[in-house]
Amino acid sequence: MNGSNASILIVDDEPFNLQIIKEFLDNENYTLFTAVDGQDAWEQLEQNPDKFDVILLDRMMPKLDGMQVLARIKAHQTLKSIPVVFQTAKSSTQDIIEGMNLGAYYYLTKPFDDEMLCSIVRTAIEDKMRYDLLTMELEESVRGLAMLQNAYFEYKTIDEANDLAKLLANSCARPDKVVTGISELLINAVEHGNLKICYDEKSRLAAQGEWINEVKKRQSLDEHKNKKVAVHFKKEGSINRILIEDEGAGFEWQAFLELDPERAVDSHGRGIAMAKMHSLDEINFQGCGNKVEIIVPACVTE
Repeated sequence: MNGSNASILIVDDEPFNLQIIKEFLDNENYTLFTAVDGQDAWEQLEQNPDKFDVILLDRMMPKLDGMQVLARIKAHQTLKSIPVVFQTAKSSTQDIIEGMNLGAYYYLTKPFDDEMLCSIVRTAIEDKMRYDLLTMELEESVRGLAMLQNAYFEYKTIDEANDLAKLLANSCARPDKVVTGISELLINAVEHGNLKICYDEKSRLAAQGEWINEVKKRQSLDEHKNKKVAVHFKKEGSINRILIEDEGAGFEWQAFLELDPERAVDSHGRGIAMAKMHSLDEINFQGCGNKVEIIVPACVTE
């Protein structure tokens, strides 16, 4: 999959809403499929679990509502990794929390405009592509890395962060589970730590599709080109400790450890909370936030 040929399932019981969403997404060159209610959506998903890259799911529907469909998706071995964008008329904090706790990390409240819809869908697709790429490239054999006891690494770029994430994940008991969480924190150290891309700036860059270009631009500046992120790895019995330290001034990390309904409709800002909930056993930020320690089960040799 690449972003331009992603397959999207749009689920809504209102024909007018289906038509509007299709028109908004028409210029993005996605392959679009529709379902007229929750039961129709589930039958399509169950019959072809590898067919779709993103699901736009209405909450209030007959037969099966959005929550029931979401619960089935997250319980399915293949479907559970597909990003779900909840689109609903309800905008209360409790409704958003309920959806995100079940695994819907992307949220659209009606009425939404084409720019907001396209931005959220684009983010969901990019996240899915990154997850697929990271898990696909994990090494099949981890015997050598299982013997790793202590190590020190330095890196500068997003690509190096992803390469290191795969290496470190292969020293852990569940590489496929932890790799995205490790990658999220390694990338955060580059973009927010060393390159000083703040939350509002990333919102603007993501909406414009310019995030990665801005990262590369800043890394070429004299102010940033020599900055590194240091990573200390230590195996202690059945656990791995991974300490990540950037050269930045830190950030208000407390606000990002939990899913925040106020940011639910933003195109980013959920990665650390998702890593904490579903990928990593412990995430412990230190001081101002330019240091973070990850604790995960180790791959133990027999």
